[in-house]
Amino acid sequence: MKNKLSKSNKTIFEQIKQTDENGNEFWNSRKFAKAIEYTDYRNFLKVVDKAIIACKKSGYKPNYHIVEFNDMIEVGKGAKRPTKSLKLSRYACYLIVQNADPSKEIVAQGQTYFAVQTRLQEIRKIFLVNYSKIERRLDPHFYSPKLNYQKPDQKDLRLLSLQETKD
Repeated sequence: MKNKLSKSNKTIFEQIKQTDENGNEFWNSRKFAKAIEYTDYRNFLKVVDKAIIACKKSGYKPNYHIVEFNDMIEVGKGAKRPTKSLKLSRYACYLIVQNADPSKEIVAQGQTYFAVQTRLQEIRKIFLVNYSKIERRLDPHFYSPKLNYQKPDQKDLRLLSLQETKD
């Protein structure tokens, strides 16, 4: 079965994405390794090591993006045993596909997927910050001294009133 990046169906990366008890998304390293067609997990771990170096050189803490945990894997007829695995953040997956075998088509698709998804999250974050600022300006309860919010300065109010007159 080929792992394809498709607009209509969920991608393999969306299918294997998981969410922890706090609502944080992550990818299980063993499933991720299979998704990007690494048959030997030890070879995949070499790519993870490169991603850790890239993470450090980018000024981020790898232990925020790559977390070891005990996972249960099937070893036979329904039997399971614990084994070490990794929880990978979206950023970790992005770094991994950047350092993975470029001759694999799924790796190229993964590079595109994680670049696009990372950008979409950045845009969402910008939107939410700006939306929150506008909401605070329009909602008088946000100016309550009890809530310890700052009132907008006169420049902010002028810009807001100019914007309202344009509409």
